[in-house]
Amino acid sequence: MRDVAQETMSELNYTYLEALQTARWERPDIAALKRTAEGSWLLESHSMTARLKRHCHDFDVDVVAVYQLTPDKLTDSEIALIGQEACVVREVVLKGDGLPWLCARTLMPASTLEGQGGHLHALGTEPLGQHVFKQRASRRDAIETANVVCLSHQLHARRSRLWLHNRPMLVAELFLPDSPVYGKEIPA
Repeated sequence: MRDVAQETMSELNYTYLEALQTARWERPDIAALKRTAEGSWLLESHSMTARLKRHCHDFDVDVVAVYQLTPDKLTDSEIALIGQEACVVREVVLKGDGLPWLCARTLMPASTLEGQGGHLHALGTEPLGQHVFKQRASRRDAIETANVVCLSHQLHARRSRLWLHNRPMLVAELFLPDSPVYGKEIPA
């Protein structure tokens, strides 16, 4: 029985990741987005991991895949944000209290993984945001948003560039149906 549940979850993860890769990214109207219920989530400039953790008792990261991507497989918009070089791709699902909340795909260029960024190869189930935002030399910019239809759900997504020691990474995030982004915000 457990194998069937794991297999179904694995299929869902790949469905969500595929939907994330088809998103049509746009620069948001920040003033208008701030007036929406989901705006503070989509415009979050610090750690999404920290924000999600405030909504649950148990927080987990399921690593779906880690693989190499050659520069010719990057889209024009990805190249514009992180340059044209080989990347390590890390695909994960963040879960709160056992429910899948966020599907994320991170592109880490080879140059980002050199020197001080070398430890990113060994994140395992440690959330990327938790690690990145511990560093003083980190920031987020170039936030873009999208609405994605997946499995009959209209889902919010965002893509942003993270900087660690002045080297870029590109993170795309799809907020899954059980995510707190769709519910009442808990005050900080």
